[in-house]
Amino acid sequence: MTSIPTVGNLIDGEWLLSGQERPVLHKHTGAPLAITHDATPGMVKEAVSVAARASERDRLDPPARFDILRRVAEQIGWNRQRLALDLARESGLTLSDCLGDTDRAVQTMLTSAEEAKRIAGEIVPIQGAPGFEHRMAFTIREPVGVVCAITPFNSPLNTVAHKVGPALAAGNAVLVKPSPYAPLAAAALCRMLLEAGLPKGLIGLLLGPGDPVGRMLVEDERIDFYTFTGSTATGKAISARLGLRRATMECGNVSGTIVCRDAELESAARQCARAAFRKAGQVCTSVQRLYVHADVAEEFVERLRAAAGELVVGDPEDPATDIGPMISEAAAERAEQWVNAAVAAGARLAAGGTRSGPVLAPTILTDVPATARVVCEEIFAPVVSVIPFTDFDDALRAVNATPYGLQAGVFTRDLNQAMRAARRLRVGGVVINSTSSTRADLMPYGGVKDSGYGTEGPRYAIREMTEERLVLVEPAVDR
Repeated sequence: MTSIPTVGNLIDGEWLLSGQERPVLHKHTGAPLAITHDATPGMVKEAVSVAARASERDRLDPPARFDILRRVAEQIGWNRQRLALDLARESGLTLSDCLGDTDRAVQTMLTSAEEAKRIAGEIVPIQGAPGFEHRMAFTIREPVGVVCAITPFNSPLNTVAHKVGPALAAGNAVLVKPSPYAPLAAAALCRMLLEAGLPKGLIGLLLGPGDPVGRMLVEDERIDFYTFTGSTATGKAISARLGLRRATMECGNVSGTIVCRDAELESAARQCARAAFRKAGQVCTSVQRLYVHADVAEEFVERLRAAAGELVVGDPEDPATDIGPMISEAAAERAEQWVNAAVAAGARLAAGGTRSGPVLAPTILTDVPATARVVCEEIFAPVVSVIPFTDFDDALRAVNATPYGLQAGVFTRDLNQAMRAARRLRVGGVVINSTSSTRADLMPYGGVKDSGYGTEGPRYAIREMTEERLVLVEPAVDR
């Protein structure tokens, strides 16, 4: 009989057990995968102390940061099959999605490594100011110190890489607090960093729930920067406690995508089906609201239903599966209740709506009341609502008419419409002829309004995680 591994908290290179055990379960079968130990208050304080000391003592030069991050990228690539299988088990995401996330993590760490050698300031034309003709000025960028990374369950490896990679590339120490639903990938990444030669004080892992572990980290003023991905409610609670300390907040969304009358419908339908239902809809950019021109809405719904019908639902470890379980049965029950409430209020089920344990079938709704939760709040489930429009500007206004603004998609062959959308949609990213869920790991990524602030993507995250400092030089010579 195979024993269940135990995972502790990483502090100063040691894996420490607290005795406060928490099981990590297989999201499809419910079988235990590992036993983790929640960090105690003393562990949290000590981890911050270690990181604060290391951020001053163990400052690596850019080539050393490059070498360590490059080695980790290689380790992820060499172990992609095993890592992807472990990811599928702890997150419920399909094996194909997890292979994709693993490959993306390779690129995220490699890009972070490359960007470690490119951190630079700029020349300031100080001579243009009266009385400063004989002076020189330039800026440099220095690490902020200690970075706290708080990560979600829906991308347990690549999202952690997006926070840890840039933070280390910038020269900081990092403390990681992963979701208690899926902490094992974060632990694996920390092990790889130590094996790659990272000084032990520069990386720490603290396990447990947002309260008390996350709360203690947020309240500790020795932490200089927070990088968070999660719900808007949690993001607001964190931001309210930070004062003048800096952060990047990547929060929720009710993602909208517009399909215009001139769109290539088959391609749009297939892309939208994938973007609405991949990872069981548990992505902040998942297509939740589809605004489709009334002239093509009926045809589009048929194509979308056909594309959804081709998706295989079930065991995430089966390579043929496209959609696995949600993170828990309770999450699936909550989404099912939202769907049933919309139907009771007059919405029509075009596909799906059924549930088996934690697995919710891909669900397409039409005729949805404007006040239904499925279109007003983030459902974080494999559910999409199709809403017809006749005026393009009305569709733009509808996409904007939520508190959120992460990304949006627009399918059109009309360049004028595409550019109008780019300027009018109040979101962090506008994707033309693809969905709101499209992302390359090197691009700037972040939202506005209740979707958060700050920018991810290694180059852009490094700018967030460094401080700009002006150097003004007065030549020590007689003039």
